[in-house]
Amino acid sequence: MPRSSLWKSITETLRAEIARGHYGPGDKLPTEAELAARFGVNRHTVRRALAELAAGGLVHARRGAGVFVALRPVDYPLGRRVRFHQTLAAAGQMAAREILRLETRHADARECAELALPEGAQVHVYEGVSLADGAPVALFSSVFPADRLPDLPAALARTRSVTVALAAAGVADYTRASTRITAKLATATQAATLRLPEGAPILRTEAVNVDAAGQPVEFGRTWFAGDRITLTVAPE
Repeated sequence: MPRSSLWKSITETLRAEIARGHYGPGDKLPTEAELAARFGVNRHTVRRALAELAAGGLVHARRGAGVFVALRPVDYPLGRRVRFHQTLAAAGQMAAREILRLETRHADARECAELALPEGAQVHVYEGVSLADGAPVALFSSVFPADRLPDLPAALARTRSVTVALAAAGVADYTRASTRITAKLATATQAATLRLPEGAPILRTEAVNVDAAGQPVEFGRTWFAGDRITLTVAPE
């Protein structure tokens, strides 16, 4: 077989094996050295085949970790009631959250405006990583009015669920009052946490959630990995 066709043959073989489920979403492929030995070619030829799979969105490389099969994008509806765990459960995926920051501090001007708080008010800050079947799909940062919800941090640390923690704090229901969506490029730190190449496309949402009386209870920002989450909007 001509050398120029070798990488194409490897590409098609790996594509077929992924399609048949030999390697599932999120699975790590064999290393370049292992694939080179399997197909009897040099690592440059394997690298060309993997680059072709990556260009088609079928795999992605994580620096220092290897090449992984891409996850199937999850539809994430942005309606009046957005619930992370329920959304992923409906898509057949296991939802989890890792906490990166949980503290109480003074609110900045933007947070005061979004939460209708006076200058100098304090807020609880809840930041972390949202996971789907163990893979990171989003970074989140939420702030809550501290005076109204004094026990919220303990509930968040215990449950890692905003819905459950707010209910424990006396907010039985809340709805989304507004959402802003902006396309961004992942910074170095965002890319590392989300296991994306630096500069990869991400979607940032900024949202305000209110209680039944219309009082703001949460101002949140979320950065979604663009290849793992599809944001959907439907009329209410």
